[in-house]
Amino acid sequence: MVEAPASILVYVGLDAVGDGLMKLPFVRALRAAFPAARITWMAGKGHTVYAGVLGPVVAGLVDEVIDDAHVGSRLRELVGRRPLDGRAFDLVIDTQRRLLTTLILRRIRHRRFLSAAAGFRLSDLRPAAGRVRPPAMVGQLLALAELAAGGAVTAAAALPRDAAAEALADGLLPPGPTYVGFAPGAGGRHKCWPLERYLELAAAEAGQGRVPVFFLGPAEADWAPAVRRAVPHAVLPLQGGHAATPMLTIALARRLALAVANDSGAGHMLAAADIPLVSLFGPTPPEKFAPAARRLAVIRAQAWGGEAMELIPVDAVAAAMAGFQAEHAPVPALL
Repeated sequence: MVEAPASILVYVGLDAVGDGLMKLPFVRALRAAFPAARITWMAGKGHTVYAGVLGPVVAGLVDEVIDDAHVGSRLRELVGRRPLDGRAFDLVIDTQRRLLTTLILRRIRHRRFLSAAAGFRLSDLRPAAGRVRPPAMVGQLLALAELAAGGAVTAAAALPRDAAAEALADGLLPPGPTYVGFAPGAGGRHKCWPLERYLELAAAEAGQGRVPVFFLGPAEADWAPAVRRAVPHAVLPLQGGHAATPMLTIALARRLALAVANDSGAGHMLAAADIPLVSLFGPTPPEKFAPAARRLAVIRAQAWGGEAMELIPVDAVAAAMAGFQAEHAPVPALL
């Protein structure tokens, strides 16, 4: 049996916000597999949001972040001085596939090296013959975590909790009501299910005694008046002048019974809260971009003949929500 690594280096090219959110399940799985390891996250070709806006989200999961390290791009890095001033790691995990970069990373002192580049030919750890590469980036990263661990990684380390964000979330969504979340925005409007359908669902939830909670980002701020008119009892926690940080969004999401979202960063933040999530897809493939939620229902527009989001009927989303709600419905007493 291979001794668990005491130090791990994870290499990425760079991480924008969307990348960082999608990689959270990998970070959580790696920490769960190696709870005592010192994990260093290095962005070699640009900046990582783990050194910025998502830093608080990975605190304790990642011990060190090396930002914009300028490692992995130049032929001259193949000779002479080793990368990172000769630092050594028990395990180096290369998350990219460019051959030059992988050859450079192999020069970092290590006991074991893990990389999918060149069909794992440069890797000390390899998958079983015939194993198909997962289509989703997060699936590919989780496969690397399983190779590193020597088996399936079913646990996920808990995300850190910020006391100030938790207190603010408690004030915005106080205990008692059953909250149902809606994140109607996305990076492009072509990925958005029509707002009026979210409002129809929210009104139905309010009619059942549940409290709709709308997560509107800066690009959707002009939707707030329409939400308030259509669903007067809805809560819009990010419209109160508070800084809409990822820590606050995830803290709010923990207080939800379930949520509905498009293919968006908000959807990945809701998934990070480990709540049931109904995820709506049309022009983008869920095989690649679906959030890694603990309980996930994916609804695709293609089931109704195309990729336009408006093809998804309200009834289909309501049925998926009802399925999650039924899982937690109280069992009636026998008379």
